[in-house]
Amino acid sequence: MNEKLQIHKVLKGDTSAFGYFVDTYQDMALTIAYRICGNKQDAEDIVQNAFVKAFHNLHTFRSDSKFSTWFYRIVYNTAATETRSSTHSTEFVDYKVIDADASFSDLDTAAQIEENERKEIVNKTLEKMPKDEGVLLTLFYLEDTSVKDIALITGLTDANVKVKLHRARKRFADEITKFMKSESA
Repeated sequence: MNEKLQIHKVLKGDTSAFGYFVDTYQDMALTIAYRICGNKQDAEDIVQNAFVKAFHNLHTFRSDSKFSTWFYRIVYNTAATETRSSTHSTEFVDYKVIDADASFSDLDTAAQIEENERKEIVNKTLEKMPKDEGVLLTLFYLEDTSVKDIALITGLTDANVKVKLHRARKRFADEITKFMKSESA
């Protein structure tokens, strides 16, 4: 559905129309918040606070950028502020929650197990990386966010995002190589 229409509905008083944004952006917002704070429960609180901020400030949204960019900037800033103001414990969370009750056909089971193992390896590797690099890789590769939009979200320059992405890719490759060697040992 057209996001501008949804924004218009919310601004005209149809608060239930904001549910579209929650449904659409909740998963990636949780991922961004988790990559910054390192704790699933804190990430959920951060995302909830970010949605409240977005709802109350929707009138300030300018259509010169995508809603996702504007909203992820709110998530990023909220998570960064929350992380600076308190200490968080860490726990593992998957990028996309895998439904444990899902039933797979015999043909899909092996492929699903391999996919789940890949996701687990990627998540464990991202866990070992600096939080800012994990966020950049998540936005760029998992969310297909452009360098320009990442710069808007993080407050970095385009050139700085490119440099940090380059370093993050190198570190990710090193970390995943170490992880794979330790798994095979």
